[in-house]
Amino acid sequence: MEPTLAENPLPAFVSARPRLFGIAYRMLGSAAEAEDIVQDVWLRWQSCDRSAVLDAGAYLATMTTRMAINLAQSARSRREKYVGPWLPEPVDTSADPGLGAERGQALELAVLVLLEKLSPVERAAYVLREAFDYPYRQIAEILRLSEENTRQLVTRARKHIADGRRVPVAPAEQRRLLDAFLAAAQKGDLAALEGLLAADVVSYSDGGGVVRAAGVPVMGRTAVAKFIAAFSGHYWKGVTLEWIEANGQACVLLCRDGAAVALATVDASAEGIEQVLWVMRPSKLSGVVRGDARPQAG
Repeated sequence: MEPTLAENPLPAFVSARPRLFGIAYRMLGSAAEAEDIVQDVWLRWQSCDRSAVLDAGAYLATMTTRMAINLAQSARSRREKYVGPWLPEPVDTSADPGLGAERGQALELAVLVLLEKLSPVERAAYVLREAFDYPYRQIAEILRLSEENTRQLVTRARKHIADGRRVPVAPAEQRRLLDAFLAAAQKGDLAALEGLLAADVVSYSDGGGVVRAAGVPVMGRTAVAKFIAAFSGHYWKGVTLEWIEANGQACVLLCRDGAAVALATVDASAEGIEQVLWVMRPSKLSGVVRGDARPQAG
């Protein structure tokens, strides 16, 4: 006779784990914090009264979402003290493009940045609906809200995302633009850079105070092009580029002397490159390094 759910908690948890991580990661923008939540859920799952649980997946997702909301509330105050622009911690999605979701929504770095501006409850409602296709009734139960309020939260979050980002280009075009941008950046080709950038482009560099990076976002086509071209003579020396898929889109890992020093990607629309994202804090690169590469210390 096979052990029951009450006797063996592992199979149900293993089955749900990709989804639990996907929910927590989208909520927090941090693979390390998401992993901590998943581990905490596992410990609580082992000690709870599982004989009273009718749907293990729903129970685990509810526990994960509520814990992520609590952590997101405290994370907001911590990020207000963050040194320089804060960007999400990228994750490798080459094996699982959706990170346990029904759809790969709310995963691209540019979307996660926008989600940061929502309240944790709004973010949870959006993630559960858009990425995991939960019915409104179930989301309402998870969030302890009425179904009407839940629909309003999702609608408000959708509008925030739509207002904050133009319609993105297809993946092949995004990769082409990133390739062209990197080629122009390495040459310091000001005209080529300006030709690729949208008029209101923004460049974000997340060094977290650990490595040298721009302390504020650089905004506007001319300013961003000049900023990128200014360090072409020294920054790219000895740098190798490794194409990877992170957060469901093409990215490039920049390595020097066998160590990963940055992840670069762009978010683009028909207007051109809208955002240039540089993740430079070494601790944020551990989820995307491959082969012999390693993040720098810090």
